Amino acid sequence: MTSKRLDLSRGQILGHRRSVGALDTRLRAGGASLRTAAWAGLQDSMPRAALLSIHARVEGTDPDAWAHPALVQVWGPRFSAYVVAAEDRAVFTLGRLPEDAAGLKRAVGTADRLEAYLDGRRMTYSEAGHGMGISPNALRYATTTGRVLIRWDGARRPEIWIVPRPDVEPREARNELARRFLHVLGPGTPTAFSNWAGIKPPRARAAFDDLSSELVPVGTPIGDAWILAGDEAAFRAPEPVRTDAVRLLPSGDTWYLLQGVERELLVPDPVLRGQLWTSRVWPGALLVAGEVVGTWRRAEATVSIQPWRRLTALQRDAVEAEAAALPLPGLAGPIRTRWDT
Repeated sequence: MTSKRLDLSRGQILGHRRSVGALDTRLRAGGASLRTAAWAGLQDSMPRAALLSIHARVEGTDPDAWAHPALVQVWGPRFSAYVVAAEDRAVFTLGRLPEDAAGLKRAVGTADRLEAYLDGRRMTYSEAGHGMGISPNALRYATTTGRVLIRWDGARRPEIWIVPRPDVEPREARNELARRFLHVLGPGTPTAFSNWAGIKPPRARAAFDDLSSELVPVGTPIGDAWILAGDEAAFRAPEPVRTDAVRLLPSGDTWYLLQGVERELLVPDPVLRGQLWTSRVWPGALLVAGEVVGTWRRAEATVSIQPWRRLTALQRDAVEAEAAALPLPGLAGPIRTRWDT
């Protein structure tokens, strides 16, 4: 790792994250933009969360965007449901394959048993698990072999089936996963990467060691960390002018998929942090002009907004327009906004 150190401000860090995350200006519709939007994966644990994350980043998102041929669903980091680019499947699966004997045996053994039981079929993971005589949730361990795909529309239990193992070495996939993390959520540390990816700390440290020639040390308001050398110029650029963009980010969106001290950079106020990262299901995050300024939840066609500060009339109008544009299928009527103040 290079010995020079770059000191970064909060504004530089969040500006870079917004830029690479396409949260200031939406990307043009298309498969390439979907892959960019899913560069660090799109968590889909809440029904259609990935769809709303795509909508926040890509123009013209329709209700079926999550099922685009350029995308697939897997059990990704921390064994959560994820939408990822089809060509990046290995990164989010094999990149997390255990290296210890017990973990590797469990992953490969579960995948082998599942393949034998399915015998080319697709079925719900509940049916498969019970048919195999194991807990359906235990089938998630097979995902790190890269051989398992799922499909979950948010209403029924996920379907599961077997596909060929990607022709990628697990170490290569793990290192690329670390690059994705650093590019989209950097600056980062091995500990933060371990927490985000759901892999053991030694494997996270090994990834950073492997990438040593590609990393630059930085100082941040929450401590020392690392960025990709390829991102240094972007970080060194003057703090970007904040746009007036408004985004309704769903529960678990990449923008705030953070743990521990990493959350302090995004939301410095501890009281407000407790409102965003709750002990139960997280609410969505309201992003206005580059800052999280509140939370939101939805019940059918009603979107409830809980602002943390007073918004201008123009900002409130923009929030209501963004809510009305959410590409949610199956609603009985138009979306309406309720302000909880």
